Amino acid sequence: MIPTDKKEALLAYMEEKGFHATRQRDIILKEFFRKHRHLTIEEWLAEVRKSDPKIGYATVYRTLKLLSECGIAFKREFGGQVRYEHATDHHHDHLICMRCGKIVEFENKQIEILQEKVCKKYQFKLTTHKMELYGICRRCTPSKK
Repeated sequence: MIPTDKKEALLAYMEEKGFHATRQRDIILKEFFRKHRHLTIEEWLAEVRKSDPKIGYATVYRTLKLLSECGIAFKREFGGQVRYEHATDHHHDHLICMRCGKIVEFENKQIEILQEKVCKKYQFKLTTHKMELYGICRRCTPSKK
């Protein structure tokens, strides 16, 4: 189910840009709002093809680009790979496993406070930021015996 506020924003944006609602686009949108993961275009394509095998790469690409342009999705690049995630009102950062690609979202108040202190020290007005920490997750770390 697409949240009402996001659907209204999307429909207004589509109308402004001259886009039309299609059955395939609707399938992609429903799948996007059903899942809360950081997926590549190829991964989204595999997911939506479960509902309609005829959906093409270009349709998924254009729909995700549309979601990103109207502020419903964020286009992220993790380790050189583009992924899309839900746009949210709350700030969060990411841990990215360099072996399996697992992405963990986290929030840490102390990090945010430290960033504010650094900006204040250097008289810098922070407008936005992103933190991506790359490493190896527990599942990919060899166990010590």
